[in-house]
Amino acid sequence: MTYRDAGVDIDAGNELVERIKPLVKRSFRPEVMGGLGGFGALFDLSGKYREPVLVSGTDGVGTKLKLAQQLGRHDTIGIDLVAMCVNDVLVQGAEPLFFLDYFATGKLDVDTTVSVVGGIARGCELSGCALIGGETAEMPDMYGPGEYDLAGFCVAAVEKSKLLDGAKVRAGDVLIGVASSGPHSNGYSLVRRIYDRAGRPADIDVGGVKLADALMAPTTLYVKPVLELLQAHDLHAMAHITGGGLTENIIRVIPDGLGLDIDASAWTLPPVFDWLQREGAVENAEMWRTFNCGIGFVLVVAPDQLAAVQADLIRLQLAHWQIGEVVTAHGGERVRIG
Repeated sequence: MTYRDAGVDIDAGNELVERIKPLVKRSFRPEVMGGLGGFGALFDLSGKYREPVLVSGTDGVGTKLKLAQQLGRHDTIGIDLVAMCVNDVLVQGAEPLFFLDYFATGKLDVDTTVSVVGGIARGCELSGCALIGGETAEMPDMYGPGEYDLAGFCVAAVEKSKLLDGAKVRAGDVLIGVASSGPHSNGYSLVRRIYDRAGRPADIDVGGVKLADALMAPTTLYVKPVLELLQAHDLHAMAHITGGGLTENIIRVIPDGLGLDIDASAWTLPPVFDWLQREGAVENAEMWRTFNCGIGFVLVVAPDQLAAVQADLIRLQLAHWQIGEVVTAHGGERVRIG
């Protein structure tokens, strides 16, 4: 017997590597040493930082993968994978340096895998992060036909003196919510349940786009504009709105003794979230805790910095709203949304 008889096609894997090489190379930075194919990926950090602190993160895209596979849309799910990692490390003021991916499937479909990895490479390119390596695993019997899984790993760096840890946050600081592109990559177990119960109406209109397009919109990459903001402004803290929604993410960067007062009327719930809430009869509190509800990233700034930061957000073409403020915490409830 051969390995191919057992379900693993080495030739297909080699073809994949050759086809993704030009896609990956477009994401490379000057610090990348060598190319694909080595046992380890090399990145030269010398000369760039005086006191570098490395910040690492790993994530997946949850059951949005199931929807991507169901709809046959494989070209943007890789952008989601990158965004979920690089947006996280960005919160501490760190610049994403390089990224690695893990792709696992039962039987390797080269065209599908190239599409997925192409999205990963594009996400890295858009965030200035080098796709420096990865792993493709073909594992017969582990996954059903057409199924695959993804994981991503990112390493970033920040000068020790510029590390954002929430220590600057004070009562009275203002919360600026930066728009999301949709549900991003969170809450999709609930999204799919609602979508299935509604009869999978992929082509219905929600705010001028098809529902399937709204649900599959790739996660916004905030890296380049936010790094530019950090060069010009003294931001006190930032938060990436992922699992746990608005209720549980912003408070992670707020010191003990302080809380959040969020004004839900400050922005309009985007049509895709409005559809999910109505179709699923989802309570407000559940919406705030499950979805980003149109706010994908939050900046915490001093009141006297608000106008300048907002002016730059307009210049950078990032839709945003003043959504609340930091307050002195009273009692057990630290986050109020109303």
